[in-house]
Amino acid sequence: MLRLYKTPALLRRLLPGYTWLRQAQGKVLYLTFDDGPIPEVTPWVLEQLEQYKAKATFFAVGDNLVKYAGIAQQILREGHRLANHTHNHLRGWETLLERYLENVQQCQQELERLDPHPAQPKLFRPPYGRITTKQAAALRPNYELVMWDVLTNDYDRSLSPEKCLRESIRCTQSGSIIVFHDSLKAQRNMQYALPRFLDHFTTQGYTFQTL
Repeated sequence: MLRLYKTPALLRRLLPGYTWLRQAQGKVLYLTFDDGPIPEVTPWVLEQLEQYKAKATFFAVGDNLVKYAGIAQQILREGHRLANHTHNHLRGWETLLERYLENVQQCQQELERLDPHPAQPKLFRPPYGRITTKQAAALRPNYELVMWDVLTNDYDRSLSPEKCLRESIRCTQSGSIIVFHDSLKAQRNMQYALPRFLDHFTTQGYTFQTL
């Protein structure tokens, strides 16, 4: 199976209206977590981040924010950032424009209920990285559309935890936006890779910041 861990430079050039990585000053990395929060996984992630004094951005599903508002509040309380990942984890390529925009707004309402004065600009990441040009054009005036530089593939259950870690480390550089998932599907690989990833780059003198 072909897996992309590093976003090709050609793709970044072809799609310039998205944020793929940051131009960081010094050794800075940007951890992101998609699809949570959920009680089985997210509190464990927060424990790991606290151990390494790392900050991260959580692209949250709005429905999970409703169900697990206490965990979402903990994310904010511990200095991390919440961002928009649609309310129902919609596939943009398979969703009509009006419904997609309404779903994004529904998630944003939950985010602003939790944090009435959120950091700006508002951040949005399309589930699966799939979004149409019309959806992107409609969202871009109000959101920074965040993709990634490094995809850990932690959700792939055919992938060994060791390879998930090894390839993620290999592809990461200063300014990288790295995607993990605080989800049940990714739990095995993520729980192996995340603490080792944090330890590796902390030892190398990197810091982890929110977007």
